[in-house]
Amino acid sequence: MIIKRSVTVNEEPLILASKSKARHAMLTAAGVNVEAVAPNVDEEALREGLKTEGATARNLADALAEAKAVRLSRRIGGGLILGGDQILALEDGKMLDKPVDPAEAMAHLKMLSGKKHKLFSAAVIAEQGTPVWRHIDIATLSMRSLSDNFIEQYVESEWDNIRHCVGCYEIEGRGAQLFSTIVGSQFTIMGLPLLHLLDYLRIRGIMPS
Repeated sequence: MIIKRSVTVNEEPLILASKSKARHAMLTAAGVNVEAVAPNVDEEALREGLKTEGATARNLADALAEAKAVRLSRRIGGGLILGGDQILALEDGKMLDKPVDPAEAMAHLKMLSGKKHKLFSAAVIAEQGTPVWRHIDIATLSMRSLSDNFIEQYVESEWDNIRHCVGCYEIEGRGAQLFSTIVGSQFTIMGLPLLHLLDYLRIRGIMPS
């Protein structure tokens, strides 16, 4: 005889401390009841301050994700608040931010062409203003050697899709053409350590187990 256990699932939505369409879409596609709210964090100022202090790419992603989660959690009170961030680092440790215009996107791709880089995707959940869970995942990507003509045509056709992307690519779209090998989770490349996050949401009763 099979005994079925009743599972109580918390129907309150997970609050995403971000207006990132990619992260929201990823969570929604995975079946997470999620609501997006802007955290009102001056990310650029915080990022530059941490870089000046010598923060590594891993620690920078973690600190930015925590700042978003904690700031919003303190503002709205209850519930689980998720903050996320992603940092790209070249093999020499140099970090790249999102491109400000197509010219900078082309410059970034020329810098990445024929080389390896790492993406550090951090997620932090805060509750009552205090971090209660965090995970940082890493993906290593080897970009093939790109011709100047390819880069120009790619940025021209994809600018609206990549303007908010670190590294100037969407791996789930035409950005797949840029790479020879990838080591790591596609979710990490897209901006969240999703599988680890889903594990925690099951533990907390946000998702069925």
